[in-house]
Amino acid sequence: MTNKSVTLYIGITNDIKRRLFERQHGLVEGFTKKYNIKMLVYFETTNDVNSAITREKQLKGWVRSKKLALIKENNPLLRDLSDEIYK
Repeated sequence: MTNKSVTLYIGITNDIKRRLFERQHGLVEGFTKKYNIKMLVYFETTNDVNSAITREKQLKGWVRSKKLALIKENNPLLRDLSDEIYK
């Protein structure tokens, strides 16, 4: 997720619709609320919680430029993908 300043947030969830709603409406205190992070610009899915945790740690360990390259490879305009989730 990101904001207009392209501050990046990486996290995992077992319910992306709920998590998006919470983040977009400022219902969760913390980083995303503080930096007004409401746009979903990239996501991956899996049914295995352990692989999700491993991938989250991997991505968080990357430098910013590598994270942005991954996002832009799949979403060059950094458009909000929330509508794809709410379908």
